[in-house]
Amino acid sequence: MNTVEKALMHGLFVHLHHNIDQAIDFKMFQQLNQMVEKVSPGALLIGPEANDDAAVFSMPGDDGLFVAKMESHCSPCVPRPYASAATGAGGAMRDVVAMGARPLFLLDFIGTRPLKEEVIVGPCGFKGECTCGSCKTMTSGDRINLMVKGIRDMCETMGVFVVGGGFSTSFSDIVPAVVVAVIGRMVVEKPLTKPAKKAGDRLIILGNTSNDGNDTLYRAGLVKSMLPAEALFSEEKNTMEAALAAIKTGKINACSDLGAAGLGAAVSESVRFGRLGAKVDLALVPVKTKGLSPEEILICETQARMLFQVDPHDVAEVMDAANSNGVAVAEIGEITAGKEAVFVYEEKEVARIPHQAPKELTE
Repeated sequence: MNTVEKALMHGLFVHLHHNIDQAIDFKMFQQLNQMVEKVSPGALLIGPEANDDAAVFSMPGDDGLFVAKMESHCSPCVPRPYASAATGAGGAMRDVVAMGARPLFLLDFIGTRPLKEEVIVGPCGFKGECTCGSCKTMTSGDRINLMVKGIRDMCETMGVFVVGGGFSTSFSDIVPAVVVAVIGRMVVEKPLTKPAKKAGDRLIILGNTSNDGNDTLYRAGLVKSMLPAEALFSEEKNTMEAALAAIKTGKINACSDLGAAGLGAAVSESVRFGRLGAKVDLALVPVKTKGLSPEEILICETQARMLFQVDPHDVAEVMDAANSNGVAVAEIGEITAGKEAVFVYEEKEVARIPHQAPKELTE
């Protein structure tokens, strides 16, 4: 197991960000939702146990479908409160788009230390003492203003209302709570879902990749400092419009946004849940930073990116629809009949990710 495989599989199989069912008993919610089903038959189409990007539901008396997603971006707000709060909001919006919906409304919750307490913002923030010389000391109240502004600015860019939320200064931990919930309305009749559907489908990526966002490497203990992804405001807007244009063609068989663990997680989770395989050539991924290593292309968490699975006959139509918004679009691989995701760079293997965690990772 090489370094990037170790980091990616730690994120996919060990870290609770991708394994919420290890901490929460979803059967409790299933039992509750079965009871509610008697009151509102057919209202919940995709619930919390589905391992998908977001929930899909209908409102009684409304013919359309709605999509909802809640996401936290707590730890990244220690080194970069403004950008990380913004990317948390943007990531939740992309999850809504991934199901086939336009984001409309956002609620947020921020929990932090008392307003006058000092906090360290920067790479040393987790240690509580700056040893690098580049951190800033500010009050908790000043940091809150940065996080709120990050969320606000992303919402303004994306055309999303902030309709409410919550706030608390009773937290004592170094890490603040930064949580957003986004609600959107479907632009197509049926929701898209993450699991791969059939071998032979082509993988199409929207958006450019850079070397920002090392959260997965940090959580796997492979780098010393967390360097969260940069906030990309206009790029997020352009990618959303490109994705919605492509989705409206009705030719997308599966869809996922590229968030935590980047392209590696988006592909690996899709084929894992679809019980299929994939082969991806990382050399075909559009990049905006020259000299990226194959490993960086695989796992970095650059924002404003989406991944589609499309029948070979529909690739040109989907790419034309997406490209009409000026976003980089490329065909980078295909779904296979195998049982693992294989990532290569010009035919040299970079990583091979199975559907199950290797024993050495879980023992």
